[in-house]
Amino acid sequence: MTAKDTEAVAVPLPPATGAEGGWRQRGTSLISRLPGGARTLGYLAIAGPGLIAANAGNDAAGIATYSSAGSQYVYRTLFFMVLVTVALVLVQEMSVRLGTFTGKGIAALIREQFSLRLTAVALFCILLANTGLVVSEFAGIGAAFELVGVSRYWVVPVAAVLIWGLVLFGSYRYAERIFLVLSLAFFAYPVAAILAHPNWSDVATSLVVPHFEMSSDFLLLGVALIGTTVSPYMQFYAAAGVVDRGIGPDNFRSARVDAVSGAVFACIISITIIIATGATIGGRGPLDSAQEAAEALRPVAGNGAVALFAIGLLGASALAGAVVPLSSSYAISEAVGVERSVSRRFTEAPLFLGLFTFQILLGAAIALTPVNLISLLIGTQVLQGIITPVVLVYILVLTNRRSVLGDAVNKPVFRVVATVAVVAVSAMSLLLLVWTVLGWFGLP
Repeated sequence: MTAKDTEAVAVPLPPATGAEGGWRQRGTSLISRLPGGARTLGYLAIAGPGLIAANAGNDAAGIATYSSAGSQYVYRTLFFMVLVTVALVLVQEMSVRLGTFTGKGIAALIREQFSLRLTAVALFCILLANTGLVVSEFAGIGAAFELVGVSRYWVVPVAAVLIWGLVLFGSYRYAERIFLVLSLAFFAYPVAAILAHPNWSDVATSLVVPHFEMSSDFLLLGVALIGTTVSPYMQFYAAAGVVDRGIGPDNFRSARVDAVSGAVFACIISITIIIATGATIGGRGPLDSAQEAAEALRPVAGNGAVALFAIGLLGASALAGAVVPLSSSYAISEAVGVERSVSRRFTEAPLFLGLFTFQILLGAAIALTPVNLISLLIGTQVLQGIITPVVLVYILVLTNRRSVLGDAVNKPVFRVVATVAVVAVSAMSLLLLVWTVLGWFGLP
């Protein structure tokens, strides 16, 4: 057998349940015997798509939105965040379940189960939402370096080339973990939330008592919180991720734990961002810069708050800067029915990697234009919030169909709770649209 023949035999990937799934189980067993700090890093090393997708939501746009919520309304959005957390857990679990039991991504299932027109609507929504997000991720990378005195005009092009190269040349899995480790800087938020000495009575009350204001600012922020927490790209990426890694029904329990724990962990960080910001600069009004957002970390980092914030912002933005365009590429490639995997070469998956390349170029180019960072970041999340209900309806319908999931279909109680969550999210987005249209006529 020649060297060329040997290379050809090595190309096919092993079945996921035997390779990826077994590796993850063995890795978890070994990691459980490590000491505390090493154990945390070890779990990150085998982190699944659920954890990665959920925590990519705490990116530049997410941090800006949560910080703005604390700055404008102190703790009054916390109950809303509890509801959004429940919605995220349900949606992430459904997405991973679809990928695990069907072996297909959400876009491929939409193409099979819905008409061509409805498939086109779903793809348009995900592309529109993700295009704005890719821009915001590179803007976040630029902002992270500008906080420490480095111009974004130097950094953004380099970051774009690095992220592109890591994905195309097979090192993305390793870089993914590096970005996760960098984003651990945001672990400082729970500490900052404690050291800022918030009024815990007000915090507890806000967590359990609903608060709502019929104002355009509150509605915009509410929809932005939905968009940044239950972002459509996270669902597409989570489902496609388990398919790409070959995780099957035998490993669903691990995939489910990964999805649910990732969602809960991400939302705990989000809630503590609101608490920390509310305690330090609450009542100041809308944020104007990343420098102001960094103030929430001052109780834990002192004069190093800006540097700590910059590290976390860089890690989160770089992680999402790869995840978001990959999500779009997965969706379009699945719908068309062509090869899609980060483990393939450009010649093997030209559409998948070509779309990824185009989004990186477009996002980096627009991020270099003069824009107000905070306005851009929150604006992209409002767009996400408007589009999110459309995507959630597709996911809910798919997971309710026995013809798609068989015995893994939504159970009666789960179906009711998931339907209520989707209707609530949709109602909020619809209310914002109605309020906006009325505003054009000077009615509110």
